[in-house]
Amino acid sequence: MQDHIYLTTEEAAGYLRLKERKLYELVADGAVPCTKISGKWLFPRAALDRWLEAGLAHPEGMLPASPPPIIGGSQDSLLEVAVRDSGCGLALLAEGSQAGLDRLVRGEVAIAAIHLHATPDDDEANPAAIRAEPGLFDAVVISFARREQGLLVVPGNPLGIAGVGSAVAKRARFARRQKGAGAQLLLNSLIEREPVPEQAMILAEGICATGQDLALAIRTGRADCGIASRAVATAFGLDFLPLVWEHVDLAMRRRTYFEPATQQLLGWMRGNAMTARAAELGGYDLSRSGTVRLNR
Repeated sequence: MQDHIYLTTEEAAGYLRLKERKLYELVADGAVPCTKISGKWLFPRAALDRWLEAGLAHPEGMLPASPPPIIGGSQDSLLEVAVRDSGCGLALLAEGSQAGLDRLVRGEVAIAAIHLHATPDDDEANPAAIRAEPGLFDAVVISFARREQGLLVVPGNPLGIAGVGSAVAKRARFARRQKGAGAQLLLNSLIEREPVPEQAMILAEGICATGQDLALAIRTGRADCGIASRAVATAFGLDFLPLVWEHVDLAMRRRTYFEPATQQLLGWMRGNAMTARAAELGGYDLSRSGTVRLNR
């Protein structure tokens, strides 16, 4: 059993030193991390360890280990403003949505900014990704904003690009993001819907770590187009072809939600300054900003 990543009900009950009947009660209440495959319950051992640790009683003066005060994941122009102007003291580590989510699971960041895509118009992709992660059994997902994503092209659009399929047909060079970045996931899902083979895409040299890096690649002539937000296109003076509105969410553990730094950031998000800065940047919808999208 020591080498097993997933434990059977009998193994998990022994591991937790519980009766199988009691374990089934916990499963029925949704209180223990588990998954069901072909009618059988399996229990990720690492998730059980984290579940046990989350319930530890801490003697007076002993504090539980906390993740570093970092927001990992997606780069977003308005989020950068929010972190700076709110004075929350959180740092930013922009590596792409999936990388931020992975770091959140490992306890390497306090918050992950994510905009994942199963399909271009899937509003529930972010909560679904959190639900699918056994290690995030205590997660909260807060809506930061909805933002407009589109195809960035050279000023004046000299190639006459009308969309993703058009860009492929016109042999435009696509700037690309790293695997797992929300913009790259969106591009992949859009290409699957187009009547053009993915192999026909011409990729510009190099990987762009953020939307800003992608815009710079277009601005300097290394690429002809790429996917990023309207705010990034405006900041770099690029033309913008709108594609979708997407959710940018903040995923965190419940204990992080109540931390002073998080509350300071959320407080700034509820004020007039957030609305004003979003209007300046362009391409943001704040109608659901600050609302809870998932509370596990």
